[in-house]
Amino acid sequence: MRYCRPPTPPLLSPPMTAPKPTPKPSPAGDHNLQRALDRLHEDVYSRDMAPFWVVDRANAHDEDRQVMDKRKALPFRWNYQADILPLLHRSAELITAESSERRSLILVNPGLAPRRATVGTLYTAYRLNDPNEIMPPHRHSPNAIRLGLTGKQNFTGVEGENITFGPGDLVLTPHDTWHNHGNLGDEPAINLSVLDLPLCETLNATYFEHDYTEVEKGERVRKAVQSERFPADYSARAYGTGGLRPRFLAHDRGTGNASPMYVYRWDAMRALLEKFRDWDGDPHEALMIEYVDPTTGGPVYKTMTFFAQMLRPGERTAPLKQNASLLCAPFEGMGHSIIDGTRLDWAEFDTFAVPGGTWCEHVNGSDKDPVILFVASDEPTLKALAFYQKHGRRPSGEVVRLA
Repeated sequence: MRYCRPPTPPLLSPPMTAPKPTPKPSPAGDHNLQRALDRLHEDVYSRDMAPFWVVDRANAHDEDRQVMDKRKALPFRWNYQADILPLLHRSAELITAESSERRSLILVNPGLAPRRATVGTLYTAYRLNDPNEIMPPHRHSPNAIRLGLTGKQNFTGVEGENITFGPGDLVLTPHDTWHNHGNLGDEPAINLSVLDLPLCETLNATYFEHDYTEVEKGERVRKAVQSERFPADYSARAYGTGGLRPRFLAHDRGTGNASPMYVYRWDAMRALLEKFRDWDGDPHEALMIEYVDPTTGGPVYKTMTFFAQMLRPGERTAPLKQNASLLCAPFEGMGHSIIDGTRLDWAEFDTFAVPGGTWCEHVNGSDKDPVILFVASDEPTLKALAFYQKHGRRPSGEVVRLA
């Protein structure tokens, strides 16, 4: 029997109770219902759509799981000595500066492969430059950094500032700045890169340009090397004294959307960590110092930020979970981390991934020497979108929200 809605009652009349509609007959038996549901889902997918409803949370048609990406970054460690270093040397034998403008190994998370991403929004790469080689200038939309690992004369020219750097020094190549990399020394030099390229790809914002030009005598001329427009110590001279900013300088180099300080020296960071070595620190993060834009106090980029993290001898951090994804590269010492129950042992110059949403604790395996981790995080992106969350677990097992 078809149910027809009764007419609307007149005003001031007693309330009327509508009769319940007759239930629709269901397919006979669970087997027929499942067959009908399977046909429905097949038809939905065949038309380039996806269902978003709950039939039974115990089966594949859970509405919450349906809208979540099935590919997730996994906790993972890349071994520098056993895997990365031998491959870098082999690549240097086969890939010359004349045949390619880059010679880098990108760390691909097995949970995201074949996508070139180390965690969902960031990737790490290792680069080896042969002695006395300089690659031509280029620029791109992703932000990037270089961290010196070996060699005292790594080279990066950024927007006319020629930077020579060594182990631990951090060099910025912000979005849309012309830059080139190389090695001015007589020995091979290796550095580590972190880029927000996976995030740019997701936002359809990636581009690369290689046709560097300068104006000479009124004409635009293509050049293989940037002309030096700033003294080599410009970053240190303009920004190397905390709390003091030269008013007579412009601080919007590049696009003006990143720190105008393009190199952060390791000696200064290491000395500051040592000054705080006897402090309590944070139970979940130990001693952690952020690299910041000296003109704002905020992160060096709008998309990612970087830290040096010290664990004193024998120190173990309390479990921490945040939705920011981290890339950690041990720079001094060795130890292990427990990430969602998985133990990852690490040593100097390795990289390990701490995907967002995982519980993590770090352990310094030495009772004599400190550990220092170089850490990259997409925290600024999450904060800009008001998505950032951070939780800690106390010794009692209680979970507390930290941010």
